[in-house]
Amino acid sequence: MKDGGYLKLKGRAFSEKMVEVLNYGAINLAMAIGYRTGLYDVLDTFDTPQPITAIARESGLNPRYLQEWMGVMVTAGIIEISHSADGEHRFFLPKEHADYITRRAGNSNLGVYTQEIPLLTLCAMEEVFQGFHTGQGIDYHHYPKFQSFMSELADAKHRKILVDQFLPSVDEGKLVERLKRGIHVCDVGCAEGVAVLLMAQAFPNSRFLALDLSPEAIRMAREGAHRRQVTNVEFLILDAATLETHERFSQRFDYVTAFDSIHDQTRPMETLRGIHHILADGGLFSMVDIAAQTDMAENLDHPMAPFLYTVSLMHCMPVGLVDGGAGLGMMWGRQKALEMLKKAGFKDLEVVEMPFDAFNWHFLCRK
Repeated sequence: MKDGGYLKLKGRAFSEKMVEVLNYGAINLAMAIGYRTGLYDVLDTFDTPQPITAIARESGLNPRYLQEWMGVMVTAGIIEISHSADGEHRFFLPKEHADYITRRAGNSNLGVYTQEIPLLTLCAMEEVFQGFHTGQGIDYHHYPKFQSFMSELADAKHRKILVDQFLPSVDEGKLVERLKRGIHVCDVGCAEGVAVLLMAQAFPNSRFLALDLSPEAIRMAREGAHRRQVTNVEFLILDAATLETHERFSQRFDYVTAFDSIHDQTRPMETLRGIHHILADGGLFSMVDIAAQTDMAENLDHPMAPFLYTVSLMHCMPVGLVDGGAGLGMMWGRQKALEMLKKAGFKDLEVVEMPFDAFNWHFLCRK
């Protein structure tokens, strides 16, 4: 085949890929609406195909909007279409599809993630566009709806696995025994306190300190603690990058956690050094962060790399660039993470793959 023929075939293949890109982008948006409205959960209750009128009645949603939304779902192969004897359209969500896109799906729920890109577009599209020209970061106050979504996501995720699966896996179960007896724990980048409140409730003999830079997040975390009557946790507005300057925290904590928060820090190296500073000798640091390689070329086979790089572009990197920050981004990767942890003073390091969390690795460090 001459070069011209090869290039024509290559161009045609890329044209087909572009059609897929446009279709899947549109499907993601429509699925986000379906998930947020609870439509998938409603459809999951039906054992037989149903007309629009029945779906509208059960969901409380407008039938005309439902009809148009079904056009996306049916042509995307997510919902099946059939006809009744009188020719009326009927719609059915197969159970094997519902297993991945409904709230009952638990850790297998991929439907919840369809909300991320539409939300980030709403929150920060113009700011990211400007950032390409200015190089400036984007402050957290641009992301209120996204932060609320992430808290809901963290709540669902942590509530299912944190106490029952993750903590028992740390240090061969020895950590849980220490937590039961009573130790000092610090959660860095606590956001609205989802994880730390679950830990504090599960281990009332231990004392917890949770840190975040956002006053609004800390306000909501304190309200959550008050509402749940959790008294063994303290929430503090503090830049984790300054921890090394606080002598009152020096070697105070037996266990420190950071759940998907280090890559968002504007000064992550200082934050990691601060965590080393506040850990007691023999103390453990659990850094849970994205499962990826540092070299972009090594992520070509990552099944969700485009999605994760996009979330990073729209949120993680720009919030990390604020005030001239490092802007690590979500995809900073295993090699960079290990390099920085070692520079921070951690020498006893282990990277643990977690069967209950395919998105993240557990970087377990001992001081």
